[in-house]
Amino acid sequence: MLKEEGKSSFILLYHRTPFDEGRDEQGKRIWIDQKSPNGIIPTLRNLFSSRLDGTWIAWRQVESIDGVEDERIAMDAPADFTLRRIPLEQEQISSFYHVTSKESFWPILHTFPTYFDVNNTDWTIFQDVNQRFAQAACHESAQGATVWVHDYNLWLAPGYIRQQRPDLKIAFFHHTPFPGNDVFAILPWREQILESLLSCDLVGFHIPRYTENFARAANCLLGARKGPKQPVNARFLSTGSALTEPSETPWLDYKGRRIRLLSSPVGTSPDVIQALVNRDDIQDYAARIEEDTRKGRQLILSASRVDYTKGNEELLLAFERLLERRPELHGQVVLMLACVSAASGMKIYEDTQRSIEEMAGRINGRFSLMDWVPIRFSTRRIPYEEMVAWFSKADVCWITPLRDGLNLVAKEYAAARRDHGGVLVLSEFTGASVVLDGAVLTNPYSHRRMDEAIDQALAMPPEEQQQRMRKMSAAVEAFTVSDWAEEQMGALREDSGAA
Repeated sequence: MLKEEGKSSFILLYHRTPFDEGRDEQGKRIWIDQKSPNGIIPTLRNLFSSRLDGTWIAWRQVESIDGVEDERIAMDAPADFTLRRIPLEQEQISSFYHVTSKESFWPILHTFPTYFDVNNTDWTIFQDVNQRFAQAACHESAQGATVWVHDYNLWLAPGYIRQQRPDLKIAFFHHTPFPGNDVFAILPWREQILESLLSCDLVGFHIPRYTENFARAANCLLGARKGPKQPVNARFLSTGSALTEPSETPWLDYKGRRIRLLSSPVGTSPDVIQALVNRDDIQDYAARIEEDTRKGRQLILSASRVDYTKGNEELLLAFERLLERRPELHGQVVLMLACVSAASGMKIYEDTQRSIEEMAGRINGRFSLMDWVPIRFSTRRIPYEEMVAWFSKADVCWITPLRDGLNLVAKEYAAARRDHGGVLVLSEFTGASVVLDGAVLTNPYSHRRMDEAIDQALAMPPEEQQQRMRKMSAAVEAFTVSDWAEEQMGALREDSGAA
């Protein structure tokens, strides 16, 4: 496809920018690479390194949008592409992202309908922001270009794009869970959301369960016709757990169009993680963890953020029961809970953080000895290099969200522990639970199951640890984050001949 002057053949829509913006000592704008090598943004950014042209569309905050145009910036090494930033005022960002996305969509996506709040939602603002992303994409796109839209806060963008530019190839990737139809149907805007997603050529999800939930919603609510089910890819466990699926729907037909569905879990960068594990400064930091925290004790690590879906309170209660049930473990085990604070201004997350802090303080107050504090607790954003050091020293990684789209921490732990032991205790309500065969799966809603899982982890023989970890490390290395991106875009090329 010949590139039109000033137009791009590949457009990516994601609300965040590919680099963090900063200022040098002279006040000149500079672009700062992100710390984590495994975040989704560096992977998406790398898609531009092999293309002659491309555009990334995000937002930027401004004091007033009056008379302010979209900003177009020519980015260079390591990839040449255009960054187009849509100006939004603080009130628009708060309404679109913090209220509509987090207070209305987030609890439904994670199957917490009692947390659903529609009263503060301004659907008009959500539509407007999505329209502006769509208009920017249409303006930047060459004839027949590929547009890749990311995540639920841009649910409506594909529909608006299709209305204006039927020539474009449109893909969408859903980074969160997609709930069962009875829960999704709670959303008052369910038909508009589904109509938009069915405007795509390809819709991707992490695991087959989410794909099936979407296919059923489209079939039940809009009458989309489901293709005959096919066995799930061999990378997924097909039976035996809360989120397993033996088969999935490969496509939907709707209004004369065929929409490809693809289950494809985001991966990590295992080679990067292993390089960090072996780096001298990381090993020095790991030695300090050994000296300050472990001191011959078993170290349990849990890493997440403050969110009612992450199960931090349930985990702390399980740890408290462990200390109550097994006094012989007093002084012999330490829990490091890294729980990053949420953005300020959202009461439900502030209440959740307060509860976690009070619970950790109460447990430490009950059980601490002169030379032993059972819980180390941090709400700061731990630099990625430090987290890799914690992975390298943690005997147990305890990841038990009540619901999670995938959970990359679980995969990163497996990557860091290659050729070593260690036990991953993992909620069966995470997407990662159907791709990490070897984890000790547990039900965070059940006290008995949580208690059994942590007991099993702490008592697991080294030989069994290594056997399980080899299986998980192999799965992580067999499907990296680069493989994920190539599979999604490759499917679109196969189905539509996108360039």
